[in-house]
Amino acid sequence: MFTATVATDLKANLKHYIERALSGDSIIITRPKQKNVVMISESEYNELLRLKNNAEYIYKLSRSIEQAKQGKVISKSMEELEAMENE
Repeated sequence: MFTATVATDLKANLKHYIERALSGDSIIITRPKQKNVVMISESEYNELLRLKNNAEYIYKLSRSIEQAKQGKVISKSMEELEAMENE
């Protein structure tokens, strides 16, 4: 669920909106020129960040698999990798 408000109402009723965000609501603070802001709880933010990071990881993994299928890989032995580490 989400609730929309303006900055002046948010300031006047900050505790109320914080409680709503902590209860799982997303608070949309409307601003001029569609430069809105969303207030959510820290736990919801962390979950969104985790999902974003997972999506980026899956994209990189899929891209790597596709590159491997196309033969675009570099193969190194353990000795070569260890030599590179000392460079």
